[in-house]
Amino acid sequence: MDVYFCKSALEEALLIYGKPDIFNSDQGSQFTSKEFTRCLKQENIKISMDEKGRCYDNILIERLWRSLKYELIYIYSFEDGKHLTEEVKKWFYFYNKERFHQALEYQMPEHVYGQSLNLT
Repeated sequence: MDVYFCKSALEEALLIYGKPDIFNSDQGSQFTSKEFTRCLKQENIKISMDEKGRCYDNILIERLWRSLKYELIYIYSFEDGKHLTEEVKKWFYFYNKERFHQALEYQMPEHVYGQSLNLT
């Protein structure tokens, strides 16, 4: 991931989902760059960064990445980067729109998140 990819994803998310009060990330160079932080500041979004080496500060996203790795990445082989990208997109579609989550009282994230935004 580079800063332009992350900034583009942020801008797209802001258009689709609106502006959050706070943006939390690790201290990766793409998130600490002037380009990325400028975008957050222009939108008056509070910046929150985890301490270095503290994966538990953002445990929910760390759990998401673990699920992706153990349910897809580590058990299948991929022809190339394009194939991997397609499969990751499919996995996220399934994770957000079809998979029931115990922590969400066996609802799907899109349903729960959509309710909070009045999208469903």
